Amino acid sequence: MRSFITLIELHGLPLVFLCVLLEQGGLPLPAYPVLLVAAALSAATLGGPLQVLAVAAVAALLADLAWYLAGRRYGSRVLRTVCRLSLSPDSCVRQTQSLYTRWGAPSLSFAKFVPGFASLATALAGSTRTPLGSFLLFDGMGALLWAGVAVLLGVTFRNAIDEVVGVIADLGRWGTLLVLSLLAVYVLTRWWKRRLLLRELRMARIGVAELAALLAGPAPPLVLDVRPPEQQRSGRIPGAVPVDLDACDAPAGLAAGREVVIYCACPNEASAAVVARRLQRQGLARVRPLYGGIDAWIAAGQRLES
Repeated sequence: MRSFITLIELHGLPLVFLCVLLEQGGLPLPAYPVLLVAAALSAATLGGPLQVLAVAAVAALLADLAWYLAGRRYGSRVLRTVCRLSLSPDSCVRQTQSLYTRWGAPSLSFAKFVPGFASLATALAGSTRTPLGSFLLFDGMGALLWAGVAVLLGVTFRNAIDEVVGVIADLGRWGTLLVLSLLAVYVLTRWWKRRLLLRELRMARIGVAELAALLAGPAPPLVLDVRPPEQQRSGRIPGAVPVDLDACDAPAGLAAGREVVIYCACPNEASAAVVARRLQRQGLARVRPLYGGIDAWIAAGQRLES
C-alpha cells in the first residue's frame, strides 16, 4: 500500500490521467478513489488541486470524444458494444435513451452522475449527429463538474483521507489485500447485476419478416411500442399501441391466445424484453420482443405510421 501512495506522490498526474481515461473508456475501474487521494495529497502544493482537476477533466473528455466519434461513425452498433462491455445493467435499459432524447446535448453536463449513463450518452450524441461544438461544450462542462466534485472532496477532507490512507499503509500487506478485496467486491457486484439482467432478457425473439407476415394475416398480433414519447413521434410500426414502460400492465380485453409483440429502440431489445417478461408474469404466454427493434424494422424497408 505504501508503494501505491508513493506512486501517487511521484506520478500522481499521469496515474490520474490513466485511471480516468480507462474508466470513462468503459472499463470497470473506479477512478474516484484515485482522484480523491491525489487531490488530498496535492493540497500541500500551490496549484496542485487545479492540476489534478485539469488532467482528470481532459482524460474524461478524450475518452468521451472517442465514444462520440465511434457513435457518429458506427451508430447503433456502438451502443450494443457499450452494453456488452458495461457492467451496469441500467446503462442499457429504460432511462438512458429517454434522458438523452428528452434533454439532448445538455444532458452530457450531468451524465457522469447518472450510473451507467455516461458512456451510452456520449455514444448516443455521436449516433444522433449532435454537433461537435455542442458536444465539446456540454461534455467539457460535465467532465469539469465530475472531476471538480472529487477534487473538492479530496481537498476538503484531506486530513481524514490522510488518516485512512495512513492506517491502510500501516497494515502493510493486509492493507493492500483489503483494498484489492474491496475492488473485487465492487466489480463482482456489478457483474452479478449484469448477469441477472441478461438472464431476465433471455427469451425468444420475433424477426421483422415474421412480424410483417403476421400483421398482414387474418389474426395480427398486438404490437406494443415501449419507446419514450419523444422517439414515438418519429413514427411507429403500423397498428402499434404506445405504452408507458414503467406502468405497463396486460392490456384490458386482450384475448387469451392472442400474440403480443413488443419493440423498443434500445440495444439488445432490453426494454422490450423487460416488459415482455413482466407481461408473462401476468399470465400472457405468447409475448415476444422484436429482434433489432424499430431500427431493424426500418432497415428492412418496412413502412411506419405517424
